[in-house]
Amino acid sequence: MGNLMLRIKLHNSMRLSPADAVYQIACFVILVFAFVTVFFPLAFCVASSLSSAEQINAGRVFLWPRGFSLNAYKSAFEYPLLMTGFLNSCFYVFFGTIVSVTLILLAAYPLSRKDLFLRKFFLYFFVITMFFSGGLVPNYLLVRDLNLMGSRGSQVLAFMFSCYNMIIVKSYFQSSLPQSLLDAAHIDGCGDVRFFFIIALPLSVPVIAVMILYNAVGIWNSYFKGLMYLLRLDTYNFQMILQQILFVANLPPEIMESMNPERVRQIYDIMQEIRYTVLVIGALPMMVLYPFIQKYFIRGIMIGSLKE
Repeated sequence: MGNLMLRIKLHNSMRLSPADAVYQIACFVILVFAFVTVFFPLAFCVASSLSSAEQINAGRVFLWPRGFSLNAYKSAFEYPLLMTGFLNSCFYVFFGTIVSVTLILLAAYPLSRKDLFLRKFFLYFFVITMFFSGGLVPNYLLVRDLNLMGSRGSQVLAFMFSCYNMIIVKSYFQSSLPQSLLDAAHIDGCGDVRFFFIIALPLSVPVIAVMILYNAVGIWNSYFKGLMYLLRLDTYNFQMILQQILFVANLPPEIMESMNPERVRQIYDIMQEIRYTVLVIGALPMMVLYPFIQKYFIRGIMIGSLKE
């Protein structure tokens, strides 16, 4: 009872000023609007994926399934290219994230050290590429000359380094690893390489987790890289398979009439039924990954956002 009275007195003594009250109300309204904007499409897709095709075509599905059915999920998992694309995307995310995060860490740590020879030159060299890059054509020619066209390696190696993310990690190293810690390690006989792996990396888990999330989400949602470099159906990622499904499901009637009506109708019905299901399947991996990284997300971004 005494603790409750103390909390009430503390609350009364900390009354908000009119400006603070308006600010908090505005923040609340904006956050509610953002939540509804994000939640509504996701809830609609989930409800539609659990509804019958008749109810979806009739426009009766809103935020709750109508004519509950799991046929769409059954059809989706029986569609061979969908599972191939899903597994390919998992492959690209796993190896692409490893390569990208490794390169970012190996570049960010030396640039965070003030005793690095020609440090400013290398730093300016990286920063310049953020404003002036060779463009898409040189990247395409490089992938072609490396004989990676049409291979899964093109999705791992193309666009595998982000200078922006490297600067965030560099700032994190500078703010989280004081010079005194490095000096103490050197006194104890710890070399630079050992310091990086034994001390720097374990203390940088928050920003590493953020980089993993950034790269995993970016690679998973990537469509343009696959469109440029993938030539065979068995190498397509999930987003390209999804694009094909949505394209067939939205064929104009005049195009459908010019083709085999029965066959096109069968494909159309299947694609119409599973298009919301594949959207849910596509969003699910990142939704599962985020809770494991969320506790590091804010800390890693806030500390890493302090630029030199």
